[in-house]
Amino acid sequence: MDILIEKDRIKEVAKKISGKADKEIDAKGKIVSPGLIDIHVHLRQPGFEYKETIETGLKAALKGGFTGVCPMPNTYPVSDRRSDMEFLIGEAKRLSLIRIWPVGAVTLKQEGKELTEFGELKKGGAVALSDDGRPITNSNILRRALQYARKFDLVIMAHCQDESLFCGGCMNEGFISTRLGLPGIPVESESAEVARDIQLADMTGGRLHFCHISSKKSLDLIRQAKAQGSQVTAETCPHYFHLTDESVLHYNTNAKMNPPLRTKADVDAIKKSLKDGTLDVISTDHAPHAESEKDAEFDKAPFGIIGLETSLALSLKLVEEKALSIPELVRKMSLAPAQVLKIDRGHLSENAIADITVIDPSYEWVVDKEKFESKSKNSPFLGWKMKGRATDVFVEGRHVLKNGEIVSA
Repeated sequence: MDILIEKDRIKEVAKKISGKADKEIDAKGKIVSPGLIDIHVHLRQPGFEYKETIETGLKAALKGGFTGVCPMPNTYPVSDRRSDMEFLIGEAKRLSLIRIWPVGAVTLKQEGKELTEFGELKKGGAVALSDDGRPITNSNILRRALQYARKFDLVIMAHCQDESLFCGGCMNEGFISTRLGLPGIPVESESAEVARDIQLADMTGGRLHFCHISSKKSLDLIRQAKAQGSQVTAETCPHYFHLTDESVLHYNTNAKMNPPLRTKADVDAIKKSLKDGTLDVISTDHAPHAESEKDAEFDKAPFGIIGLETSLALSLKLVEEKALSIPELVRKMSLAPAQVLKIDRGHLSENAIADITVIDPSYEWVVDKEKFESKSKNSPFLGWKMKGRATDVFVEGRHVLKNGEIVSA
């Protein structure tokens, strides 16, 4: 098909459009996709600009093919006010790269005690609410949050972690953790909270989205809940369908994230769940850290890895493995995130906003930390040979990535 863009809109989609455009892009052999959306990133600003800034994070996202991202509120100070949402959106507009759809905090300072002003956050531009990075351990607080969020049609994004089971762990509990002598995090730390949250979602009728699901046990619970009509959605990340806890051997801190890498059985379950729809979205949970922070003893190094610039190529491997078709993959990285957030994106239809990602699925490259746009380099995929990248990106009709290079505003 041909797509005609006029100003910020898709004017026409047809088999052949000729003589109507002043500029043409030949996308032969490429995939023309709705703009990719990352529903879960950490841009670190304000407060942790030595790890990442809004500018470096958005540039990394753009190089990764994304037209919009949702930054989590665990900054310093916490993004828990309307003005915080307006600041993020204003910075994105000033930089004129890609869109930001902010996620506001569920509780003040993410302390899990007192709810934020959901209505004010939405007026400021928040599309979702989360205390990501800190689980909401008080069930009554989460119950009230789900009830309150219903009034504003906002989704709660849950970081599922039973703190008493987590108990200072730093990797998956199992054979590898025992062999390395590291404190483990049992699968049940995630799945027990998933089970609780499903029941609270059913009780309140609120919309709940599960962040970064890593285990088969959690997926079985989510699959059952969906079959019974629960209003729940879920995401996973490329590291959970490509890596296992064996990556931690030799105490590799770039393989330390929360939730932790699990076993081969969990990886297989995640791929199956992406195919059958139990997992709706592929996100990155892009979590930058300075090299000096990651260069520490494994149990003292911070959790998290970067992912914006490797996510697309890693996800395309699922197509190569026949775990997903191209349309299924595109859906999980564009339309499905938009549907979770209830924003009008993720489709290439006439009069739609012209957010478009052009992908060359055969482009080969090697992950090189010196070529990252991100300020941080903490990736477990350094040195991996990749296939596939975004060549061109349009945001509201603006050609912001051209032949793989960022176009200056």
